[in-house]
Amino acid sequence: MMPKHCFLGFLISFFLTRIAGTQPARESLKPQRVQFQSRNFHNILQWQPGRALTGNSSVYFVQYKIYGQRQWKNKEDCWGTQELFCDLTSETSDIQEPYYGRVRAASAGSYSDWSMTPRFTPWWETKIDPPVMNITQVNGSLLVILHAPNLPYGCQKEKNISIEDYYELVYRVFVINNSLEKEQKVYEGARRVVEIEALTPHSSYCVVAEMYQPMLDRRSQRSEEKCVEIP
Repeated sequence: MMPKHCFLGFLISFFLTRIAGTQPARESLKPQRVQFQSRNFHNILQWQPGRALTGNSSVYFVQYKIYGQRQWKNKEDCWGTQELFCDLTSETSDIQEPYYGRVRAASAGSYSDWSMTPRFTPWWETKIDPPVMNITQVNGSLLVILHAPNLPYGCQKEKNISIEDYYELVYRVFVINNSLEKEQKVYEGARRVVEIEALTPHSSYCVVAEMYQPMLDRRSQRSEEKCVEIP
């Protein structure tokens, strides 16, 4: 029969070995590059698999909270998901609040530690798409009508709320004379209806627009060019 002090030493050695073996495994399962990607206040949590994970052998669990809160909340639609993303738009709809998200992985009965995002504030970090642009010819001129991108439904706490209600937006409109291969900025301001005049007959023109956010010193990408022939 093993002496008590030998048995106790055996137990301590056994558990230390288990802990030492489990910790690297948990670390290798831990999701990588956990971060929010936000466009027009569509706020998507994204991550990459841990070093030990390949294929679809793992599932993920997502939680979120507002900065300063102690309690994390489960995202039920992403509790046990096999995807590498989770839509948290509705859960982060107060766009001036700072949020955190976190993810853990499970595979073959083992669970990783939680991997947390940096602090995320939608108002500050979302990227705005180019304006939607429509063009109509009127007596040799072009009438350009601009619209800001639509908000996700979860952000519309009141009807008819648009991105313009959250930011000061400046529209910039450029016209390209295709025969001269020359671009000219023809408008910069807050109006959403712009008339482009003094166009040369029997010429081809393309129009492109972008939005600028003065408070953040940030501009959108340009819209797709729309081209017309002036009769």
